[in-house]
Amino acid sequence: MPVVESSLVVPVDVDTAYAVSQTTGEVRLLWDPFIRRQRLLDGAARPAKGVRVATTHRSGLRMTSEYVSYNPPTNVGMKMLTGTWFFQHFAAGWRFAPEPGGGTRAVWRYSFSCRPRWLAPLAERVGAYLLRKDIDRRIAGFARGCQDPRVLEAVREG
Repeated sequence: MPVVESSLVVPVDVDTAYAVSQTTGEVRLLWDPFIRRQRLLDGAARPAKGVRVATTHRSGLRMTSEYVSYNPPTNVGMKMLTGTWFFQHFAAGWRFAPEPGGGTRAVWRYSFSCRPRWLAPLAERVGAYLLRKDIDRRIAGFARGCQDPRVLEAVREG
């Protein structure tokens, strides 16, 4: 199963980095270039293990995912429940750790597999290339979010 990962250091503490990564709605749209819309389902007010999320990609593709782990401020994981036909499996996760020189090391990882199986070897190579570009753009947006006064104010009030 292919894995794509991107990491960087952001100039905020671990708690703040984690909180920024878990923003939803309008605040999330301030920093995440992937999302057109995102909302928590089933009346959930905030992310937590077992909470389902509906996400619409900027291209219009939709996915419903579920938090499979939620451990502030160190890690979070999600898996796709329903989504585009070409993903057999898709999951994503964040890890956060204090950086010795200050700030927080944030690591964002995707794992996935494609279908149909006969096409998977080629589709997964192409998918890894495209998802690498995507995750790099998203983590760069996350870094900008960690410095955006509007995002930081929202997570402080949070």
